[in-house]
Amino acid sequence: MSQHKPKKAAPAPIKLQSRFTFQRLLTGASLVAFFAVACTVLDAIKSRWYIFDPPRMHALCKEAIAQHGNDTVSIINHIVSTLSESYPSYAINTPFSDPTSPLSITAEGTVSGYTPNEAEWVWNNAGGAMGHMFIIHASITEYLIIFGTPLGTEGHTGRHTADDYFHILSGEQWAAKAGALEMERYPAGSVHHLPRGQVKQYKFHEGGFALELAQGWIPLMLPFGFADGLSSTMDLPTLWQTTYLTGREMIGNLLHGKI
Repeated sequence: MSQHKPKKAAPAPIKLQSRFTFQRLLTGASLVAFFAVACTVLDAIKSRWYIFDPPRMHALCKEAIAQHGNDTVSIINHIVSTLSESYPSYAINTPFSDPTSPLSITAEGTVSGYTPNEAEWVWNNAGGAMGHMFIIHASITEYLIIFGTPLGTEGHTGRHTADDYFHILSGEQWAAKAGALEMERYPAGSVHHLPRGQVKQYKFHEGGFALELAQGWIPLMLPFGFADGLSSTMDLPTLWQTTYLTGREMIGNLLHGKI
């Protein structure tokens, strides 16, 4: 008598579930909407964290130039010293000169014996232009630097998330928008304001220095400042020094509540 083996039941079909469920799409859309609203609100109130006033910075630069003429180091010392007296010490970085070789300063404020503080001055290659800078202040919403070169330089301003105020201390800056048939000229004592989102070609003709104030979202400007170093000069020590100095100032200000 033959025995029949029971037939095995067919396996149940596997149902593939899409990763893009309605719930996940709704969650993602909610997060994007929240992020957009948060960015809009923060952008609208960012000015409450500013500590520098552009007209006041312009007046300070004109005062320094009136007192010291073409003496750039005395102009810089006047600006840095005045800022250190007007703002909290944590907000202002002052040692632009080598502290092991103190400056000699007369009663009129004229400086002699200047030796650059190599730990604080750093090269800056950005937009094809090259100069060096001293960071006076850096935070999430503002930076204030001395930037320039005695040789002259030319490049792209960058299109930034901040308003940029270039207070000319020495030399003359030239600039032009796309389509301009005549250049803009900014001599010592003037200020070149580049509104957020705008872009120009600029040139420091035969060298010059400026006090540069940027107000807006500073971290979003940093890739422009690093791009040439990563793609062209490959100057890794300078990139590290720039990162260190910027981070030191930003974190120091954050720890004191300055955004």
